[in-house]
Amino acid sequence: MATLSASPSVSPSATPPDSAGGPAGPDPRRARRFPWAPLALLTPAFIMIAVFVGWPLVQLVIMSFQKFGREQIFGAPPEFIGLGNYLDVLADPEFWTVLVRSIALCVVSVVATMVLGVLIAVLMTRLGAVMRTALSVALLLAWAMPALTATIVWGWIFDTEYGLVNWVLTQLTGQSWAGHSWLSNPVSFYAVAAIIITWGAIPFVAFSAYAGLTQVPGEVLEAASLDGAGGFARFRLIVMPYIRSILLVLLVLQVIWDLRVFAQIYALQSIGGVRADTNTIGVYIYSVSMASGDLGGGGAISVILVAILLLISGYWIRTMLRQEKES
Repeated sequence: MATLSASPSVSPSATPPDSAGGPAGPDPRRARRFPWAPLALLTPAFIMIAVFVGWPLVQLVIMSFQKFGREQIFGAPPEFIGLGNYLDVLADPEFWTVLVRSIALCVVSVVATMVLGVLIAVLMTRLGAVMRTALSVALLLAWAMPALTATIVWGWIFDTEYGLVNWVLTQLTGQSWAGHSWLSNPVSFYAVAAIIITWGAIPFVAFSAYAGLTQVPGEVLEAASLDGAGGFARFRLIVMPYIRSILLVLLVLQVIWDLRVFAQIYALQSIGGVRADTNTIGVYIYSVSMASGDLGGGGAISVILVAILLLISGYWIRTMLRQEKES
């Protein structure tokens, strides 16, 4: 009696062999499929950016090449003057004075914000749950306060007659500080401005840095501590490599925000500062565009500021891509 041998069963999920006898690779048509789903999810954001950022930016660039003043606001056709606005701006000594002044204020504010924000983030990792919650609430309250409101409150603190700072200095030094104006002198004006800007920016840096610090492996820090590494050495050699990319992003964002600061400076000038001696680039653009009515010149200054910010952003993107390649 003949024995029938059953043919081996073939799994339907098995990969069919190719012509050379080996398993076939992935379907090239499936590999080349366009990622429609991510594009569909990003399309609303692209539309919003194009409408609210792209189109005004295009209009700004066009205006910067035109003679656009009050007459054009009321319907007169603008006159194309090419690079005339840019040449006038670059030849104006006041523009360079304001730009250098803005960069100096930006550097002071950014350094103070980054140092204090990281220190507070490290402190939050050492505190207990109750104290950390209290500190987080305080930071959130400072962060939630609008810049204009915060500037008015700080203006009361530095008030000439009834300010808390003058009263404290009077009590500490024994000399009367009543009547001392902190905003009339440009140096003390920028010191007050730097305090206000730093105070409002610290919460964002502290929360972001704290989120990065929570991702540092505790066993690595414990092993370094057992090897005799001190606190500063652990932070420099272990913690910093983990949060370097986060700090770089925070640094670039703070430079961009502090370089174009407007509300704090304008409000302080309204309280008691001398506008001609305390303008920063944001207030200077407003003064040229609105007070002087030269929208074309203000547009040229704005485009120059955008170019500076794009260079800073490009440096950040290039650095991030380099770090990703190295890792």
